Amino acid sequence: MGGFFGAASKRDVVMDVFFGVDYHSHLGTRRAGLTFTSGTGGFKKEIHSIENTPFRTRFEEDLERFEGTSGIGCISDTDPQPLLIKSHLGAFAITTVGAINNAKELADEYLADKSTQFMALSSGAINSTELVAALINEKKSFVEGIQYAQEKVDGSLTLLIMPEDGQIIAARDKQGRLPVLIGKDEDGYCISFESFAYHKLGYDDHYELGPGEIVRITPEGLETLQSASGNMKICAFLWVYYGYPNSNYEGVNVEVMRYKNGAIMARDEQHRGILPELDYVAGVPDSGIPHAIGYATESMVPFARPFIKYTPTWPRSFMPGNQDVRRRVATMKQIPVPELIKDKRLLFVDDSIVRGTQLQNTVNFLYESGAREVHMRSACPPIMFGCKYLSFSRNKDDMDLIARRTVQQIEGDEGHNHLDEYADPTTERGACMLKTICEELGFDSLAYQTLPGMLEAIGIDPATICTYCWNGKE
Repeated sequence: MGGFFGAASKRDVVMDVFFGVDYHSHLGTRRAGLTFTSGTGGFKKEIHSIENTPFRTRFEEDLERFEGTSGIGCISDTDPQPLLIKSHLGAFAITTVGAINNAKELADEYLADKSTQFMALSSGAINSTELVAALINEKKSFVEGIQYAQEKVDGSLTLLIMPEDGQIIAARDKQGRLPVLIGKDEDGYCISFESFAYHKLGYDDHYELGPGEIVRITPEGLETLQSASGNMKICAFLWVYYGYPNSNYEGVNVEVMRYKNGAIMARDEQHRGILPELDYVAGVPDSGIPHAIGYATESMVPFARPFIKYTPTWPRSFMPGNQDVRRRVATMKQIPVPELIKDKRLLFVDDSIVRGTQLQNTVNFLYESGAREVHMRSACPPIMFGCKYLSFSRNKDDMDLIARRTVQQIEGDEGHNHLDEYADPTTERGACMLKTICEELGFDSLAYQTLPGMLEAIGIDPATICTYCWNGKE
């Protein structure tokens, strides 16, 4: 995924942008960058890998040489950025977040028609942010160029542009799949994905961009350059998984939604008569915990933490790239509390079940630690399609998803014509899929939150929420 933070002020904003970007570290694990200007020409920029070192540690030594009354920075799960671009629109810095599914086609089209070139990454691919900049530069203004780029991109595109004069232009994806929030203090404005990031820096809530909206901020004010389209499809996973607990999107707090979501799951299971006899309800750390608190409160079963995730040496922000090492580290991070596991009937709530590999390791660990029963709940419905809008899941093939793989196992290719039924636990196909996954992963029982239940927990108009990864609907 990824996230960004920017600020334009009458004072130096280096520390604001540094901490603002750091507060987006939960959204990406690969690259990060900072760029500053004082509005009189020229930029100061740095990009680092954060795969083996967290953002704050990696950039602390750069702070002394940075200065600027405007700045932008990003956490990126894709390419190195922000980039500095020189074109007929002037010199500017740019950072993007989203997914460009047709990047190769766009690059080939651009290269075929023009005498130009792109810098190639070590993989041979083109930096997607550089590609976006090239598309923007085809037009006579930033607004026209952003609109053109968003129309050409198959996927999603949210971005920040900072010209040399220090203004910052922010554009939300044309369907608003990610939030873009504006904060204000007495000296200027900031732009962020996460509201808590600027609250901690002393900014107050000021404005939330609508889908497709383009705005410009300066120390003196906020100007709308392109009005919102009104056709929003904001990602539901903001609330279920990757949003930070303190943040609010479309007026709905992440942590509160997760409590409500877990409570709805327990309520519906009680209504259906499938709530098992339990000693404790627990959450899979970390994002499963608030869902579990809601479940435990509604079901009136004590909440507990039968194992604790040890993170001082292996926080999520710099997990190793090698899959075998990742598995070993994940195992080493799980520290049991034997008194809460041995001979106990446990129900765990996780934010989602994607491939299932990690959950299988977890259930094995719990049984090895003496658990009597292990029941599992997913705080969202079965994931049937890989995300093509925000790269939420890195799966290149839908068959990497445990739900789709199980459908194929049960019914072959014909099963993929009945995914709606498989996603519904009250149908014969849905019950069969649950039973198969449950047996494969070794749980005593398994249930998923329903799509209506999850949407109820979010609490905004369901038509404004993207649910593509569950039902394949645009």
